[in-house]
Amino acid sequence: MSSFAKELLSPQHFDIVADCYEQVPMHCLLFRHGIAESPGKWGDEFTRPLTQEGITKTQHAIEGLHRIGIQPTHLLCSPLTRTQQTAAILKDILSVPNDIQTVPELMYDQSPRLLFSILQACPPHTCVVCVGHEPHLGQTASLMVFGDHSNGLSVKKAGACLISFSANVDVGKGQLEWWIPPAQLRTLRKG
Repeated sequence: MSSFAKELLSPQHFDIVADCYEQVPMHCLLFRHGIAESPGKWGDEFTRPLTQEGITKTQHAIEGLHRIGIQPTHLLCSPLTRTQQTAAILKDILSVPNDIQTVPELMYDQSPRLLFSILQACPPHTCVVCVGHEPHLGQTASLMVFGDHSNGLSVKKAGACLISFSANVDVGKGQLEWWIPPAQLRTLRKG
């Protein structure tokens, strides 16, 4: 087990996650869909489903999120099949209380700036999970934290990053709490 995973598995880290939820007005968890059928094999970009491997690895990654105490209140996803499937897995494992909301603003070809008005409309003290695609999620994280686009940020399939907002959700006002690749999330589920 890596030192990163050992640090995240420590009981002290679980307390930090719980405290963080109580003190911050909004958390936004950006989660990329799991491994999907290849575009060449499937043909239709909009209906490409997760592979069986993608389903299994996504379930295991989300179990890692559950283990570190992620408790979403809202779940948003793009209209594509692979994100809908990923959102359904998230809703089930993390017991998200609200219905999944399909938002075209999470499509890979949309401006990440469009997502901010949706997040601003959410009530305070929420944890919103946004299930989407690359390069959109990396660009969104960059806008949230740095206030500008950065080509260097990318969320891997079934990977996640958590961004908190201490006041209003706005460009450049987010604080990166963590960025965890899928292999580390899967390791976290094992304890």
